[in-house]
Amino acid sequence: MLSSDAASPAPANPAVAITRAVAVGCVLALIVLGLAWELWLAPVRSGGSWLALKVLPLCFPIAGLLRNRMYTYRWVSLLVWLYFTEGVVRAASDRGPGRWLAAAEVILCLLLFAACVMHVRTRLGKAAAS
Repeated sequence: MLSSDAASPAPANPAVAITRAVAVGCVLALIVLGLAWELWLAPVRSGGSWLALKVLPLCFPIAGLLRNRMYTYRWVSLLVWLYFTEGVVRAASDRGPGRWLAAAEVILCLLLFAACVMHVRTRLGKAAAS
């Protein structure tokens, strides 16, 4: 029987491996996007570099995602909505490249959420079938 926080070194189900790769890729892409956005591509103002700290919470789940921890996928699916909200607000209010960067953030957030949900559902379905 699998515990909800069990780590499996190599997922046997290809759907689990794919959703894991998508989730890790989206988190890393959100980190890179957030840093590039706030530091180089479209800084809000001269003090805008402090906004780059918004990516710090995204660094914490990487280890859990790589270790395939179910709990991490669950809380990342909730954390991602903060970044989604920021993307929607900035897509509506920013001008120039900020609008396109916000749209990219929204798309990455939706992909991350979908990957986390699919990952959890696949693993719980597999555990229920066992």
